[in-house]
Amino acid sequence: MKKPEIKYGKHSITMHWLKNSFGVMVAILLIIVLLLILLVRAYYYSSAKEYVSSKMNIVYTAVKSNLNTGKANLNASIRAYVEGYEDKDRIELMAINNSGRAEVTSSGFSPSAESSMPDLEEAKKSDDGFAVQIYELSTGEKVVAATVMISAKDSQYSALRMLSSMKKIDSQILIIGITTLVVSLAIMILIFFSGMFFIRSIVYPIRNMGEMTRKFAKGDFSERLQKESDDELGELCDSINYMADELSNTEHMKNEFISSVSHELRTPLTAIKGWTETVTSMYEDRETFKKGMRVITSETERLSQMVEELLDFSRIQDNRLTLIMDTIDILAELGETVLIYQERARALGITLNYYEPEMLSFVYGDKNRLRQVFINIVDNAIKYSDKGDTVSVEAYEEHGEICISVSDTGMGISKDDLPKVKTKFFKANHTRRGSGIGLAVADEIIQRHGGTLTLNSEEGVGTTVLITLPCIESKKDPTIVSAETTSDVQLITSKPESERTEPENEQ
Repeated sequence: MKKPEIKYGKHSITMHWLKNSFGVMVAILLIIVLLLILLVRAYYYSSAKEYVSSKMNIVYTAVKSNLNTGKANLNASIRAYVEGYEDKDRIELMAINNSGRAEVTSSGFSPSAESSMPDLEEAKKSDDGFAVQIYELSTGEKVVAATVMISAKDSQYSALRMLSSMKKIDSQILIIGITTLVVSLAIMILIFFSGMFFIRSIVYPIRNMGEMTRKFAKGDFSERLQKESDDELGELCDSINYMADELSNTEHMKNEFISSVSHELRTPLTAIKGWTETVTSMYEDRETFKKGMRVITSETERLSQMVEELLDFSRIQDNRLTLIMDTIDILAELGETVLIYQERARALGITLNYYEPEMLSFVYGDKNRLRQVFINIVDNAIKYSDKGDTVSVEAYEEHGEICISVSDTGMGISKDDLPKVKTKFFKANHTRRGSGIGLAVADEIIQRHGGTLTLNSEEGVGTTVLITLPCIESKKDPTIVSAETTSDVQLITSKPESERTEPENEQ
């Protein structure tokens, strides 16, 4: 897939990173560089002051020894020391006369009268008569100067002063500052390009995902995302591809469902229309009229059940399905269901057995919804059975639960389709009528009653559906009689426990 162009809008990930992460890092680096330069400057300036101070202490000690020896020619001694100062190439030593002017210097050049000497003024005011300062000359050159006061009688010099240029030190500080800035700039560039590379590695896949999901939203599931890494983005690709697979399957099942429902609606409507025309044209034929009205009534009821099933499914999807709960006799509802399907089973040549116990505990539930479930399960058993097959309905109580088993010897369900049969819109066999949502609705209703609906099936052998419902502790009132069965249904009061078919756990 073609890589999308990265856009640098103000709300893009790149701009957020530049403003928040990279901007903060640049600001921190600049602050560190500034602090480092200030620290280096302070260190070098402090070292320069200490160096000049130590040199001045040496000079003052030498001069002071002359004072203590009481030599007569003190002034000559100071002049000779200044003029012959050994470090005059790096430091200029000068003797300050009582007028405050540099009378003798080691360089031989006296500063102009207008030259300021702040260190001298400070030394005069200090208690120890010593001061050291860094300042700029009138020429703009920066120097470090140290002054010590001389307190001696008959001396024409009041102080000794040292002066050294800070040019080399400032040059060194400048080199360090430039080097630090260059290193910091290199770090910033490295962070920028590595960050942009990382962002591109995220932005490209995300934009691909965005384009792909927009296609999915429009119903185009023909493409899939290419997984390029095993990190979180790779997991997200897998999740999106899985979502696309599920959406594609759901879309396919939905289309099949629409087609199936359309066919299911068309069949009874066609029958109703045909028999309406037949009854209208053959009104005087009593037998034909009765037969036509029975077909119209039956197909109308079938349409009504289909519409109600669709409405229930819609209510479940919107979480609007309500249950009218009450204490009910489950055998009565199950017996009514068997009676409803006895005629259809006999007409199709299918044996319908009903294993009815004498008594079962009460169940707390919605009798209409539970009857709807029983009708759906029995209807499916007959629908997927052929002539000569057997459908068995059994009810019994076990471990505090009411168990209703509906088994058939019909076509069964394949292992691949079995886990999907309770999925909405899914139909395992498209040659039989049905919308594909009846079992999903039934499973939802049973779950809302606190029970379970499980299936066990083998293709070509048959299917068993087991419904379990929690029963009420009190036993059934013997005065309540379950629905009577007719001779059209083979009634067996109890089925040997060893013959019961228990569905295995759903795969």
